[in-house]
Amino acid sequence: MIARTWHAAVAVTVWAGLVVQAVIAVRASGHPPAHLVGTLAGTGVGGRLVRVLSFFTIQSNILVGVTSTQLAMNPRRDGAVWRVLRVDALIGIAVTGIVYATVLARMHEPKGWEQVSTNIAFHYVVPVGAVVGWLLFGPRPRLRGTVVGAALAWPLVWFGYTLLHGRWTHWYPYPFVDVASHGYGRVALNALAVTAVLGGVATVFAVGDRRLPSPAPAP
Repeated sequence: MIARTWHAAVAVTVWAGLVVQAVIAVRASGHPPAHLVGTLAGTGVGGRLVRVLSFFTIQSNILVGVTSTQLAMNPRRDGAVWRVLRVDALIGIAVTGIVYATVLARMHEPKGWEQVSTNIAFHYVVPVGAVVGWLLFGPRPRLRGTVVGAALAWPLVWFGYTLLHGRWTHWYPYPFVDVASHGYGRVALNALAVTAVLGGVATVFAVGDRRLPSPAPAP
């Protein structure tokens, strides 16, 4: 019961935050056209919603929302594809919290209760809730080398999409992938560095998956 409640609370936080974020995007101004890194304004409603979904943070939170919702219904959830999604959710949200707290927080200045609330939810509450929930409730064991390897495909696809989308729209979600400012060489090195961090975090989760005790099955 505690595990279900915990996972449900994380899921509700994600879905509520996404609703507020969508409202922010819809209300943002579409004119004049703008391509400032990380901003939503400056394009049509559809473009603003695409920008929201282009953030690694948002995709990580969506993965957490999906897997946490499933765990709230069945704390022992399993399956080959589900294991990969679960690893993606964990490593994505963990790196989201780490990178935001150490690098991006100093550049980001949310304004108004909507931006402040989504910022706290996506960058602090959900990362801590998801990781602590995994530590307390698992489910374990789930992570093998093949699962971790498959999970790293998503960040690589995200980088590829970001570069293609940026080349087409001249908009980038984060400064470290801004080709206009840094060039493809520097951005490629940044991508490799972030992928290495994701791989390291995935390794930590894999080791913990083997060594931490498996939670007792839910009645």
